[in-house]
Amino acid sequence: MANAETVDAVEVEVRIAATPETVFDFFTDPDKMIQWMGRTAELDARPGGAFRCDINGEAIAAGRYLELDPPNRVVLSWGWEGEDSLTKPGASRVEVLLAADGDGTHLRLIHHDLPTAESAEKHGHGWRHYLDRLAVAGAGGDPGPDELAEG
Repeated sequence: MANAETVDAVEVEVRIAATPETVFDFFTDPDKMIQWMGRTAELDARPGGAFRCDINGEAIAAGRYLELDPPNRVVLSWGWEGEDSLTKPGASRVEVLLAADGDGTHLRLIHHDLPTAESAEKHGHGWRHYLDRLAVAGAGGDPGPDELAEG
């Protein structure tokens, strides 16, 4: 539930043709993360560990891992580096829920505590874009060049 200073959460769901164990690693292993999101990633995948993903040289997401429950759940704080950011690192929270779905995984991502409706709309667009890329990478494919990484 949102407080008076934030909007409702953004939720995005996708099915991935891979096991939850495989998909979980795409949120904790930097080499796997950059297959679907970011140019570089610095991930210290433990509670309190740093999360930093350079999307395009200008947009840099940063926060901390809050909870890890392999292969079911990842929770991290989230925000964007930079003086102009409305969502500073750690100001919002991303929850990723993974559930076995036949021979694949149902992924539900919930991004909580975004500051404005415009921010929620932009994050929703970004998450849909990146989870579509994760669905390809998680299944062993190549999602190709990332148009959002062009800066």
